[in-house]
Amino acid sequence: MKKIVLFVFYCILLFQFSFAQTQSDSTLRQPDTVVPDPQVAPPVKKDTTVRRAPILKKKADSSVQAVKPATDSIKRAADTLIPAPPVSPLREEARPAENTLPAFQAALRDHPYYHFKGKPRELFLKDTGEGRSDSMFYFLFGLLFYFAVVRVFFRKYMDNITTLFFRATMRQQQLREQLSQAPLPSLFLNILFVCAVGMFLAFASLYYEIMPERNLWLLWGYGCLLVLAIYMGKFIFLKIIGWIFNVSNATDTYIFIIFMVNKMIGIFLVPVVVLMAFPYEPFLPVVMTLTFIILALSLVYRFLIAYKPIRNEIKVSRFHFFIYLCAFEIAPLLLIYKGLLIFVERSY
Repeated sequence: MKKIVLFVFYCILLFQFSFAQTQSDSTLRQPDTVVPDPQVAPPVKKDTTVRRAPILKKKADSSVQAVKPATDSIKRAADTLIPAPPVSPLREEARPAENTLPAFQAALRDHPYYHFKGKPRELFLKDTGEGRSDSMFYFLFGLLFYFAVVRVFFRKYMDNITTLFFRATMRQQQLREQLSQAPLPSLFLNILFVCAVGMFLAFASLYYEIMPERNLWLLWGYGCLLVLAIYMGKFIFLKIIGWIFNVSNATDTYIFIIFMVNKMIGIFLVPVVVLMAFPYEPFLPVVMTLTFIILALSLVYRFLIAYKPIRNEIKVSRFHFFIYLCAFEIAPLLLIYKGLLIFVERSY
């Protein structure tokens, strides 16, 4: 039914179009001859013919002086028949005035903002110290990219270690064994911890002016070597103690807790290092204070969560555990601090 209606509609359109075409053809076809009215006088025709001056043919033996009068007469006749176009007043106004360059130079010379003829002024620039923005930017970019790669490729390990750190009820032997069986992501996070803590120590030494050395990258190298020496020495010492006293399970558990907390400290120090690299000066003391508080709380938290699994492995009282902490955890830090003070006093 629709096709029939469309066909009828198209036929009507074609019919109308053909009818309109015939009407237009009929209106266009008019007689070529017009019947003159006898009462109206015929119009007078103007003489529009252009009279040209006779052109003289140049003879072979004629001179240039005989041709000149003929060309001059042709030009005069052409000028009388074809008048020159009138010059508009806009074109006259658009013509540049004479001596505009000196006037422009005088305007620039007397302008109060340009001050070409005045005395030169001295500008003093403040020395902001050694420029390390580019190298520090690439270092931070590499550190963040390194952590992102570890987070992407070892996602399960990161989730397990975060769960084990923040949830006290989830600290089970099975989860520890699963994390202990993944040495590669553990090594990567330990490297992140060493780099982040070394850079934090370098910034702290510059902020508190502890070291006489002002080279940031040299201080970062010293900090990384110090952290690496401390924790490698602690790892070797605990392994030897566990082998001598036949308490390897307890020492392995304690080593695992130490390095688990260190990994979380390394992750925490990454944004802190970014804030210290490009600091807002009024906000920098707040960042330093909060960082030291969180680091101290992390160490206390490490001692608290290490006591229960060690007590399950060996029969040790709280007093003996406290003596161990004072002898092998707190005393080495105090000795390192004292050694740094003596070194700074001798350097200055």
